Amino acid sequence: MTAPTGPILVLGTTSSGKLRELRRILEPLGIVCRALADMPGAVDVDETGATFAANAALKAAAQARACRAWVLAEDSGLCVAALGGAPGIRSARFAGEPRDDAANNRLLLERLADATDRTAHYACHAALANPAGAIVATSHGECHGVITAAPAGTGGFGYDPLFVVPEYHRTFGTLPGTVKDLISHRARAIRAISDDLLRHLRPAASSLPPTGR
Repeated sequence: MTAPTGPILVLGTTSSGKLRELRRILEPLGIVCRALADMPGAVDVDETGATFAANAALKAAAQARACRAWVLAEDSGLCVAALGGAPGIRSARFAGEPRDDAANNRLLLERLADATDRTAHYACHAALANPAGAIVATSHGECHGVITAAPAGTGGFGYDPLFVVPEYHRTFGTLPGTVKDLISHRARAIRAISDDLLRHLRPAASSLPPTGR
């Protein structure tokens, strides 16, 4: 099998759902994506930032320095109007540790049991770091919708079974991945940074050290 020859980018996330979506969005651009699991230098990064943007930059910079590679990291979550923007940056841990999508969804429905305003939006902030750990590009994207009263669909991950996109009258959990990749917060953030990704990565396409595998 011929080895990939396109620009190489490490995806700074351990979420299998995010990895799948990022690969689907980036690989058609000719970018070769590698997971942190393929990088022997990858480190655990504490998400201590107070915002999505701060956490995205923190993760990108730390993993880039540790892996000596170009790294794209993102931080994203659900912001619900009736909850003052919660769960926000705590979206993945809304119901505590260990992270559990089903528990998070149950808690969200409990918190919204008496709410008349069920509007919400997904937010995503992305950051690209060079191998020295400097942030060279950032972007963000949002997708607005409402929280339904009961989960629908098994597609996607996180709060997708509860998040209804008004234009489609369906949850992300029931929409095909190809549709989600056009309208989601993550897709919008990645499209907004794609020109910067290609501009920086093409000259450095062969600079990534071997993975040891």
